[in-house]
Amino acid sequence: MALDIRKYIEKRMSMSHIYQPVMIKTLLELGGTAHKKEIAKKILSYDFSQIEYYEGITNNMVGRVLRKNGVVKKDKSNYHLIGFDDLSIQDIQEIIILCEDKINEYINKRGVKIWEHRRRNRKAVPGSIRYNVLKRAKGRCELCGISKEEKALEVDHIIPKNIGGEDSLDNYQALCYTCNANKRDRDDTDFRNLNAQYSLRSGDCIFCSISENKILKENELALAIYDSFPITKHHILLIPKRHCKDFFELSQAEINSITRLSHEIKSEIIKKDSTIDGFNIGYNIGEVAGQTIMHCHMHMIPRRRNDVINPKGGIRAVIPGKADYTN
Repeated sequence: MALDIRKYIEKRMSMSHIYQPVMIKTLLELGGTAHKKEIAKKILSYDFSQIEYYEGITNNMVGRVLRKNGVVKKDKSNYHLIGFDDLSIQDIQEIIILCEDKINEYINKRGVKIWEHRRRNRKAVPGSIRYNVLKRAKGRCELCGISKEEKALEVDHIIPKNIGGEDSLDNYQALCYTCNANKRDRDDTDFRNLNAQYSLRSGDCIFCSISENKILKENELALAIYDSFPITKHHILLIPKRHCKDFFELSQAEINSITRLSHEIKSEIIKKDSTIDGFNIGYNIGEVAGQTIMHCHMHMIPRRRNDVINPKGGIRAVIPGKADYTN
């Protein structure tokens, strides 16, 4: 049987994380049987993200309070209990008991709610969703940009579930554990009206009242239509359903929706038009940049070989004479 375990580890073990070898190692170390809490603790011991999270708590919350009240002092990364050298063994034991009493008193008063900020009571993010969100993020935090190699990435809702956020691909984002932990505490967005904002339409905006028969494809927050004055065949506009002025007013969920829609549209039109060799994609933002309809929209313009004499410079051609920068 031992040979079978070795064979599994060496030849058959397919890993998406360290969990399998940690569990086997724990069972071996504890005589072949272990409670799930023991296994969880072992996995936790490898999770530096949890340690760094509580290092932040130590420095920015509890350490700051105790320094301000003259209980501890800090020397670089080390904390020192002021007056420790003057304490007797009995003093130390009595203060430890006093601390334990305070801990138990608080837990008995507040219950498990004190750990709600680190719990995952909701259903786990499905594996396929998690994979696609991380793939879309290219293995980096979508807020600070740090790589998954440097900090663990968490997949979480953009609009929280408890205020009506959907379990849709567009409403998930990949954040490093630091950004995800700080998001709730520091984000001053008023989420109470967020769903109402996504329903915002303007009565005199042509993009807010597009007829159903013109819509090529849509998802929860965005839709695609053909441009009424196409530059090339299959020139498409991708439009957020919410009335907003330009790209810089889009939420991350809307950016995700438009991006996903663009990938789907690209695949579909390339299948039915093999002459397409490339695309120009972009936004006009403001009148000086050529925006004529003040509802955000992204142009997706198919390009074909020899559709212009010299395509060099691409979107630089929006200003005459600036496209070919080699001359």
